[in-house]
Amino acid sequence: MRKRSVTAWMGSVALGGALLAGATVVGAARSEAAGPQFKFAMITHAQPGDTFWDIIRKGAEAAAKKDHVQLVYLANPNAAGEAQLISNVVQQKVNGIALTLAFPDAMKGALAQAQKAGIPIVGFNAGGDAWKKAGLLMYVGQDETIAGEAVGERLNAEGAKNAVCVDQQQGAVQLEARCNGIKKTFKGKLDVLYVNGYDMAGAQARITAKLQQDPKIDYIVTLGAPFAPVALSAVAGAHSHAKVGTFDMSPVAINLIAQGKLQWAVDQQPYVEGYEAVDLLWLYLTNGDTVGGGGPVLTGPSFVTKANAAQVAKFAKRGTR
Repeated sequence: MRKRSVTAWMGSVALGGALLAGATVVGAARSEAAGPQFKFAMITHAQPGDTFWDIIRKGAEAAAKKDHVQLVYLANPNAAGEAQLISNVVQQKVNGIALTLAFPDAMKGALAQAQKAGIPIVGFNAGGDAWKKAGLLMYVGQDETIAGEAVGERLNAEGAKNAVCVDQQQGAVQLEARCNGIKKTFKGKLDVLYVNGYDMAGAQARITAKLQQDPKIDYIVTLGAPFAPVALSAVAGAHSHAKVGTFDMSPVAINLIAQGKLQWAVDQQPYVEGYEAVDLLWLYLTNGDTVGGGGPVLTGPSFVTKANAAQVAKFAKRGTR
């Protein structure tokens, strides 16, 4: 099946005090006297400044409140750092772990440590091609290869001939899958341009230079919504006529789509990813449930365009899209 819809239950968020250094704890209890039923850790490869992860976190917090779970949120954008966070929460004796499997090879040892301790692990967002091999119970997210293929087909439909895929985190498997998916279906020329994380000035300079080197480039595809306005500025600075589309969404990206400046955004519904990752752990521990029939629970892709941007914008204003 190429696409499966997932329903998100919206909830309010209750913030608790700090449990670990650098961690945020969401306390959700039936009453002041009754404490949380479980303690879960959510570990991601989020880079500072990327608002995409705020939406995932909000979904996770809503599920934690509903399920009476204490949630510890941790993030590190590099492979060794994310692996170390897994080891840390194993020592904290959490009841479950939801994580992004962005660096499968580097995370093997830490995952084995968690599994030996009997801690259930659900993957989400990154690692759609690796979660089964890694021994994770379930996976929630977008099939990034399918999403990339959909973008390649869209570029063909728009008549693009020469495109650039801007990758902000070299080595992250889910980003590589996006660019590789585009290559599978796009009939034109595609180059991958790596930029240095969230150094936006550096990213704009590299995109500008690429456009100046090759004036025939007619499409820029960014792999994260914060890079969409950066790419638009680079297009203007290079006096290029290239169009820009992006993976993932943000309120800024939605406004740019509504204005006709950004062509589209690929939406993987990050709120749903965060919500379901926590909820699936809870269902497994309280009822022995596994969801997906041995496959991933897909949350995307879908396209947000000028035609439906207004409808999506009302949810983006409250931080859930």
